[in-house]
Amino acid sequence: MTPDDPVTGATAEVTVTVDLPPERVWDLAVDVTRIGEWSPECVWAGWTSRAGAVPRAGDRFRARNRYPDGFVATVECVVTEAVRPAVFAWVVLDDMGDAARPGSLWRYDLRAAGEDTLVTQTFTHGPGLTGLREGAAKGPGPEVVAGRLAQLRRNMTVTLRAMARAAGR
Repeated sequence: MTPDDPVTGATAEVTVTVDLPPERVWDLAVDVTRIGEWSPECVWAGWTSRAGAVPRAGDRFRARNRYPDGFVATVECVVTEAVRPAVFAWVVLDDMGDAARPGSLWRYDLRAAGEDTLVTQTFTHGPGLTGLREGAAKGPGPEVVAGRLAQLRRNMTVTLRAMARAAGR
């Protein structure tokens, strides 16, 4: 983030403790078909290319997001890292479809904490074109970005807690 570009690199991160082992949390996190049950924003996701039962780097899925203003967007995502039971990460492509210049990067990092798991979910805005970039260009950029990051932190917290409840904990 720079004064000229308050969007690229903007990051929101949430860490919660889940009363489940990392392997179980990882299984939930990589089941993108269930995100619509838990997320207040991402209402649907489905795999479009997946070679096996376990996701791998390069696998793709689509997701549909519904924003508070009613706008709905469908995005293409590419898995960048899938290391059971520690990491699941993906990029969200912009309309150019270049994974090296994504709209955003998402990541779950899982770490054992006794019998529990510390789950850190991170969003980082990439250099690609997104609604946030367009909104920040209309101004005032830093305030628009700060508001969106706060919204993402709330949504990530809700999602992670709902995910844990779905597992019966």
